[in-house]
Amino acid sequence: TNIFITTILISAIALFTTSCSKQDGCTDSIANNYDSDADNDDGSCTYDEVITPPTSSKITFTFSHNFDGVAVDNNTFNQFNYKNLNDDTLSISKLRYLVSDLRLYKSNGDSVMINGYNLVDVTNATGMTYATTVEVPFDTYSGVSFIFGFDSTDNVDQAYPDLNITNWNWPAMLGGGYHFMQMEGMYKELGNDSTYGYHNGTARVSTGVFEQNYFKADLAGTTLSKANVNMEIEMNIAEWYKSPNTWDLNQYHAVLMSNYSAQKLMQANGSSVFSLGTVTQAD
Repeated sequence: TNIFITTILISAIALFTTSCSKQDGCTDSIANNYDSDADNDDGSCTYDEVITPPTSSKITFTFSHNFDGVAVDNNTFNQFNYKNLNDDTLSISKLRYLVSDLRLYKSNGDSVMINGYNLVDVTNATGMTYATTVEVPFDTYSGVSFIFGFDSTDNVDQAYPDLNITNWNWPAMLGGGYHFMQMEGMYKELGNDSTYGYHNGTARVSTGVFEQNYFKADLAGTTLSKANVNMEIEMNIAEWYKSPNTWDLNQYHAVLMSNYSAQKLMQANGSSVFSLGTVTQAD
């Protein structure tokens, strides 16, 4: 009996000792620090970081300006550096314009819309870049477009506080809403310096009758393959004066906001003003 009891006690002690000596560690075989000798998982497992490659781009649009290839910025303002197709010598003292609803088109007709707007103010060098937050899927896009100004849905009087405080409103008597562009400067008229104001917005047909005057700028396409994309949009200011209508500053230089014919000429000439410049991409 004593031998039997002694045997049971020894076995119990051995079992207790064995259970207490189990080793803690990482028991997940796919972990970096897997321990094949570990009996109890202690939560110490570590793993390689899984990096998911990007599948879409965030686009920053940069706006640049030239006059038939001659670079234009506010450092060149107030100088008679430019001559239009009508042989008018002119300077620029102010240039501001609004773009909205940028869109990228696929060859199958689908598109990605980037809602919102950006006021490009060359005069004060603000709004020269427009960083968007929409994730645009990697793909080859057949074209890029934007609305110059606001379309009829967005061109709502007093709707945008940030534009209101920049005096960007278009007079209610001319249809309300907002300017699409303000370009001002001087031109040579019979040897004298005369002012011009090339302001674009809603066209007034007659008293109380207005016509939408925005246009869609269609640019070339590009392929997106990196997470961060910078897309340059170029404005050739000379095109405002020559295509398809040759602009005569001696005829159209003042009181143009209420001039229906002038507003429609601006709209028509705007179709060739913009182009897609350099596209750079980075991870």
